[in-house]
Parts: sequence; structure tokens; C-alpha cells
Amino acid sequence: MARKSFVGRLVGIVAWFFAGTLTLVVTVIVLLRFLDPPTTAFMVAHKVNHSDGKVIHQWVDYSRMSEWMPLAVVASEDQRFPDHWGVDFAAIRSALADYRAGDGLRGASTITQQTAKNLFLWNGRSFVRKALEAGLALGLEVFWPKQRILEVYLNVAEFGPGIYGVEAASRAYFGIGARDLSSSQAARLAAVLPNPKVLSVGNPSRYVWERAAWVERQMRQLNGPGYLRGME
Repeated sequence: MARKSFVGRLVGIVAWFFAGTLTLVVTVIVLLRFLDPPTTAFMVAHKVNHSDGKVIHQWVDYSRMSEWMPLAVVASEDQRFPDHWGVDFAAIRSALADYRAGDGLRGASTITQQTAKNLFLWNGRSFVRKALEAGLALGLEVFWPKQRILEVYLNVAEFGPGIYGVEAASRAYFGIGARDLSSSQAARLAAVLPNPKVLSVGNPSRYVWERAAWVERQMRQLNGPGYLRGME
């Protein structure tokens, strides 16, 4: 009897813990729909892991970005962004099949998942992190409009070592604000996002130039900035 009572109390504590954690996460997500995040998990990790700890970041509202920049990241990373609910389930099933076969857990992340990862999680390819990323992405899709997801992503993505957000990147690499980016400049910024610690906007490799050219072609095939105007 005493053992059953103990197990019951333990189950109750665990249930309250998960309920409290879920409530906290939902509250933070709802608040961040209206409040701009002052920092992210990735920015904090950069400060901890580098001796100088320098982070270059400047927030810019979606309405003050060049229309080419949101289109460039969608064309580059997630062309189904206006239509999905934050998770590409087909890609995840394929990644899990590879994982069970003994391969490492690979990408398949949407822009929404990348936003969740940058805000709340850590880098890596573990199953636990990918599962948390997917759950958080679904939460963002429920509580945030698509434009807000893009706005936050473009303000927290890393475009180079310690350079976070499109405004800081535009000023660092082109000497202009994000509102003045051309289609080719936006494509070049988007081209490095798969690995901004290796790929360089300021000193682009042949691969970066080729990827930027491909992004521009995709932007044209999506019929330009009008592709995203009907999101809201």
C-alpha cells in the first residue's frame, strides 16, 4: 500500500512538472509574438564559448526590411513555408529511417524549426533536440502569424561568427541597412545560412557564389516578393 502511495505521488509530481513546463513554454511563446526577444539560446552560447563573447545584433522590424530578404531565405531554405504547419513530416520520417539504420540524425528543418532552435535550444543532431525543435515549431505556428515567424528568424539567424540578424549582417558586409538590400545581396546572405561559421558573405567561396545565383533563380521562379504578400 505504501509503495502504491509513493508511486502515485511520484506520478503526480511528474505530471505537475510537465504541466508547469508546458504552461511556461506556451506563455513565453505567446509573449514573444508581441515582444522582441532580447537574446537567444544561440547568442548566449556564443558568449559562453568564445573568449571575447562579442555578439553583433540589431533588431529591425519586418516592415523595414527589403522585400527581397524574406523571399531569399524562403527560396533558399523552405519554399513551402507559407503553406506548412512548421514541420515537414515526410522529411522527418526519412531522417528517422536513416537514424534507425545507423546514420546520424540529419536536418529537414523548416524555417519555423530553425527559429525555435535559435531561440530556445542548442546546436546538434540528437534525437531529443530534434523532437523538442519540432514541438516548439508547432507551438510557434499555432500562436504566431507567418510574418512574425519570418521576422524573428531574420533577426536571430547567424550570418557570420557573432553576427546575428539581417540588420547587423547588412551593415557588416554591405555598409547599408536591411531595408536597402538588393535581390543579389539578399541572396548572398541567404546562401551562407546553412553553415555561417564556415561559409562567408564577406569573402565568398565559389560555392557561396553558385548558391547565391541559385537562390536568385529560385526567387524569380517564385514570382518575386509577391509570393509572400498573401501570408497574413
